[in-house]
Amino acid sequence: MTTAVSRRSVLALGAGLGASTMLGGHALAKAPKLGTQTPYWHRFVVGDAEVTVVSDGPLPLGAPKGTFVGVPDEEVRKMLSDNFLDPDNVVLEQNSPVVNTGDKLILFDTGMGTSKAFGPTTGRQQKSMAEAGIKPGDIDAVVLSHAHIDHIGGIVGSDDKPLFPNAQYYITQSDFDFWTDEGKLGSPLKDFVLHARKNLLPVRDRLVFIKDGQEFLPGVQAVGAPGHTVGHTIFMVSSGGKSFAFLGDLTHHPILLLEKPRMQFSYDTDPKQAAETRVRLLDTIAANKVPVMSKHFAWPGFGHIAKTSEGFHYYPEAMNLAL
Repeated sequence: MTTAVSRRSVLALGAGLGASTMLGGHALAKAPKLGTQTPYWHRFVVGDAEVTVVSDGPLPLGAPKGTFVGVPDEEVRKMLSDNFLDPDNVVLEQNSPVVNTGDKLILFDTGMGTSKAFGPTTGRQQKSMAEAGIKPGDIDAVVLSHAHIDHIGGIVGSDDKPLFPNAQYYITQSDFDFWTDEGKLGSPLKDFVLHARKNLLPVRDRLVFIKDGQEFLPGVQAVGAPGHTVGHTIFMVSSGGKSFAFLGDLTHHPILLLEKPRMQFSYDTDPKQAAETRVRLLDTIAANKVPVMSKHFAWPGFGHIAKTSEGFHYYPEAMNLAL
């Protein structure tokens, strides 16, 4: 058997050499490197709604130490490396679904905008929308899970004017009040507050405050998920008998905060409450087999969450290209 394989290999090699000789002894010219990437959007259908995921670009957090806490640092690093992830730089995606219900065009969260607080790779949501053929002026509603920089940063442009001129904006009043409070400008939260004020105050007259359990748009229901921020909210999106949950920042990482969901995250306003909320809501989502759309999981962030003995496991949905 070994001899036969060797002979086949030699014959294949000989055939290759023969072809090269027939072409005059010269290899074919190499194709130039293109240096470009595919557009950063993905489209699929949920019920009667068309969903387009647009990216604001990767958001690097750096080393996990000090950010993911409550579990020994070496264990966190091993969890990352065991899953073929860089143990020295945790990188999150920024996935925002744009849901076309037929009557409304609804954008969930707006990315970092002009802020480069997490480096140069963020702030491409407007470009992603243009690549997907979505015009900012066509957006009817901008739904905000909470008022952190990477979720409200793209409301206004570099000229401080609203980028979605015809939209109403939806957020909890508790989050709006907390993150636009001038009294916090002298605290460690200063940069977050400045960014929230820059983006939320110009659209104050178009803000609609939402409450836990409220269906504030047809097919869009708010589900209170406090802890990450005081008014952090996730959303159930339903159409034609199908649904998915937009998780906002219920969980930032598909390994660290799912396998060990009680691990704490330093950007949480109340890390203990956030962990309790995470476990409670993920239990419900897993038990009911509700598909999820995750803001920060690997692109494009659509899939399923299942319960395990100690936590949860994320199963990405295949990117079906048929609409």
